[in-house]
Amino acid sequence: MKLTVLGATGGIGKEIVRQALDAGHEVTAVVRDPARLPVTGARLDVVRADLTDPEALRPALAGRDAVLSGLGPRGRGDAGIAARLTRTALAAMESTDVRRFLLVSASPVGPAPADDGPLDRFMRSAVSAVLRPVYDDLREMEADVARSAVDWTSVRPPRLQDKPVTGVYRKVIGGFPRAGRFIGRADVAHAMLAMIEEAGTVKQGVGVAY
Repeated sequence: MKLTVLGATGGIGKEIVRQALDAGHEVTAVVRDPARLPVTGARLDVVRADLTDPEALRPALAGRDAVLSGLGPRGRGDAGIAARLTRTALAAMESTDVRRFLLVSASPVGPAPADDGPLDRFMRSAVSAVLRPVYDDLREMEADVARSAVDWTSVRPPRLQDKPVTGVYRKVIGGFPRAGRFIGRADVAHAMLAMIEEAGTVKQGVGVAY
């Protein structure tokens, strides 16, 4: 497949690029600073583009089978960036023939498991309160995507870790795994790539966790 990766220098984005190349895909990595992307490969095209300008982004999307986005806030100070930059991507996609769009959100944005224990409910509530601006940003992003015409999937991980890819994790379409507290960035990337052709994930939020 021909894939475009947004936010390719981030923790999840560079894992998407690396694993996609290993799987034999052709990858266009959209970055602000090519020097920050440590991944190389014969099937990799690194494109510097202004992610606030749909016209600048359009050539990197046209003719691709799917767009995968690792864009998102790194902390409270970045709140607003996910919705703003995702709107640019949606505007660019509207003028191309690409429709499949997978993006990273976060577990508190989606529904909690009905059978979560008290500790998990407390942790979810506490984290949501501390990082409210971040999750408000992601909720706005998801709302924009849900109103769009693209075939979207919002991938909602819990706390992220830097671990090698395992390919072993739980996922719940339209919900979240019970007591799912952690997942590695590499496994989030693995999950996103696996969902590209999974019809049941289209126009759905998907919770992923160990």
